[in-house]
Amino acid sequence: MEGHPTLQLRIFDLNCWAIRYLSKRRQERVQLIGDMLRRERFDLVLLQEVWSEQDYSNLKVKLGGCYPFSHYFRSGVIGSGLCVFSRFPILDTLLYQYSLNGYPYMLQHGDWFCGKSVGLWGRHWHGGHGRFALPCCQLHAEYCREKDAYLPHRLVQAWELAQFIRHTSKAADVVLLGGDLNMHPEDVGIRLLRSWTGLQDAFTEATRFEGCEDGCTLVPNNCFTVKTELMPFPLGIRIDYILYKAVSSFTVKCEELKTTMGTAPGTDIPFSDHEAVMATLHIQRQGQAAGASLSTAELTLADVVTEARTEVGVGLRAAQRQRYSTGRMAVLALLLLLLQAVAALGALAGLAAGQPFPKLSFSLLAFLAIGVLLLATSLHLFHTIEVKMLQGTEEQMRMVLWALQEHP
Repeated sequence: MEGHPTLQLRIFDLNCWAIRYLSKRRQERVQLIGDMLRRERFDLVLLQEVWSEQDYSNLKVKLGGCYPFSHYFRSGVIGSGLCVFSRFPILDTLLYQYSLNGYPYMLQHGDWFCGKSVGLWGRHWHGGHGRFALPCCQLHAEYCREKDAYLPHRLVQAWELAQFIRHTSKAADVVLLGGDLNMHPEDVGIRLLRSWTGLQDAFTEATRFEGCEDGCTLVPNNCFTVKTELMPFPLGIRIDYILYKAVSSFTVKCEELKTTMGTAPGTDIPFSDHEAVMATLHIQRQGQAAGASLSTAELTLADVVTEARTEVGVGLRAAQRQRYSTGRMAVLALLLLLLQAVAALGALAGLAAGQPFPKLSFSLLAFLAIGVLLLATSLHLFHTIEVKMLQGTEEQMRMVLWALQEHP
C-alpha cells in the first residue's frame, strides 16, 4: 500500500541457562547458539540467563557482522542475565530491577542475587516511520507449584512489569515483549500482565505454528531439565513468551511461531534447558489511527486484579509473620547479651571470689548471641522492606479496582 510501509520482523527468544561453573556444557552450548544466530540472521535476539559477561562478549564478537548492535543489562550481584542483539540501531536503553525478588537466605535458588529485571530498548523503523519499545525480561522461578512460596513476589514482579510497559511505551507505536516469565498461560500473573497492558500472545495469535506440542518451552525430553519437576506435565510447560501489541495507527500480526525441538543440528545436546521461541511478525502502518476497543482481557481486568490482590495479601501476612519472628529473635539475642554483660560486670566486681563461669564457654555464648543478633536484625530489616513493598502493591491494586468500579 503506497505510503503505508510494512515490515516483516523475525524475533528469537531464548533462556540460555548459561551459569558459569553450574550449567552443563555451557561454553559448548553458547558456541552453538552463536552459530545458529549467525546462520538464521534474525532481526531481533532476546536472551536471558547469560550470567557470564564473558559469554556475552564472546557472542558479541561472534555475531558482530550479523548483529552490529547489542546491549547487556547489568544488575544485582551476578547480573540480570539479560542481553539483546539487533540488526538495527538501538536508540536508548533502560533497566528496571523488581522491588521483590526472592530471599537472600535461599542460596539454593539464587534469584535474589541476580537482581531479576526488565530491560527496555527502543529503535525506529524505516527512517522514523514508527518507534518500537522492546522489553526483555525474566521473572522469579516457581520451583514448587504445589507450595509456591514465591508467588506473591512473582505477582509483584508481573504487576511492576505491566506498570513499566504502560508508562514507558506511551511514545511507542509497537511494543514487543520477550522473555522467560516463569508462569503458565493460565496463571493469574500472566493474565494480569496481558489484561493490564493489552499484550497479545504470539502463540495463540499465530497463523502457523511449528514446534513442541502446546508451544511448550520446558519439556521432559530435554536432557537438561529436571524430570521430577515436570512429572505433573507430561507434555511440558510453556513459560517463555513473545508478546506484542500495536499502538496508534499500526497493526501487528503473527504470521508464524516456532520452537526448537530437542538437540541442536549435528549435536547430541540442545541449546539450553529451555526451548527457543521464534516469531515472524508482520507490522503495517494504517491510514488512520485504530479506534480503541475493549478486549475480553480488559473486560475481566477487575476480576484478575482482585485475584492477584488476594494472593499478594496472603504473601503480605506471611511476610508480617516473618518480620515478627525475626524481630523477636533479635530481642531475645539482645537480652542474652545484656545478661552476659551484667554477669561479666558482676564477675569483675567480685574477682576475689573467683570466676563464676568458664571463660571459654562464656566467650562462645557471647559470640553466638552476637551472631544471632546480627542475623536476626538483618532478616528483620529485609522482611520489613518486603512488607512495605507488598503493602504498596496491594494499595496500588486497590486503587485500580476502585477506578475500574467507579469509572468502568
